[in-house]
Amino acid sequence: MNAPAHPRTCPGSASASGRTPAIPDGVEALILDFDGTLADTTPGHERALRAALRPHGVDLDAHWYRSHVGLSIHDLLAALPGGEHLPHEEIIRRSRGHLSALLHTIAPLSCVVALLRAARRAHLPCAVASGAARLLVEPGIRALGLEQEFATVVTREDAPRGKPAPDLYLTAAHRLGVPPSACLAVDDAPGGIASARAAGMRVLTVVDGHPAPTDDHGTGTACGDTTGAEPP
Repeated sequence: MNAPAHPRTCPGSASASGRTPAIPDGVEALILDFDGTLADTTPGHERALRAALRPHGVDLDAHWYRSHVGLSIHDLLAALPGGEHLPHEEIIRRSRGHLSALLHTIAPLSCVVALLRAARRAHLPCAVASGAARLLVEPGIRALGLEQEFATVVTREDAPRGKPAPDLYLTAAHRLGVPPSACLAVDDAPGGIASARAAGMRVLTVVDGHPAPTDDHGTGTACGDTTGAEPP
């Protein structure tokens, strides 16, 4: 088995400064997004989708993609201008092929892993709630060496609607047996933050690899520490 890639660090992170992120009072469970939150996968996903679209004469706009990060690839293709005329299943197969070949190279986001470790030391149950497919998420978690940290892993197949609908986060909370209001969600994408808020959870948003409280609009505030999280 390939060794996990070195974690990506970030300014002011727990691993860089020696501080461990604090879990806010009243939190009984931690639920993490995977892509772009637990693992630094966003650039790889963008490259894979761009490569899969290229044979069909589509040049993926980087700004458009970044504004839709957090959607499943099915939902991305449905939202893509002109995407209704494309062979979705072929594109998905090609994109996932690119991603599967690179799973052993993904790097964890050290700040988020530090938060996960803090939750586990506090004996809080933890889950993943991802809009991606299980065939990518579970091998990705194993590649990071974190498969023992999660009581459950929820992927796009496990809920009727993907993010920004609340279904994935609600499913994770239900499996953990913890009320959504007592869960702390961590996500990097606007759709994921909206999903967690719609589920009634407290939210930390990942900005430049660092979890930070969100403001009332679901966007990241200054990344000084993680001692608090905004309520839903």
